Amino acid sequence: INVLQGRMSIVGPRPHAVAHSEYYRKLIPGYMLRHKVKPGITGWAQVNGWRGETDTIEKMHKRVDYDLAYIRDWSFWMDLKIIFMTAFGGFGGKNAY
Repeated sequence: INVLQGRMSIVGPRPHAVAHSEYYRKLIPGYMLRHKVKPGITGWAQVNGWRGETDTIEKMHKRVDYDLAYIRDWSFWMDLKIIFMTAFGGFGGKNAY
């Protein structure tokens, strides 16, 4: 429904809780840049195994690195690749569960 209402995209950085944003903005350089685009249902970090709980600063930093790479390198083809990877098993990696 959020996608149809225009509040989210299919692909983009996954939304974080407001409390997380307030906390991590002080700890991770560039964290707030991920808010330059609409959040998505799936994203580059997720298909590369960085999804689920972020119980350490290192995990969140890695997720944000992927989010910023997505924003920097965005293309229509990259979105298609992420959608394909989401649909056909792109959720591997040691941090996926």
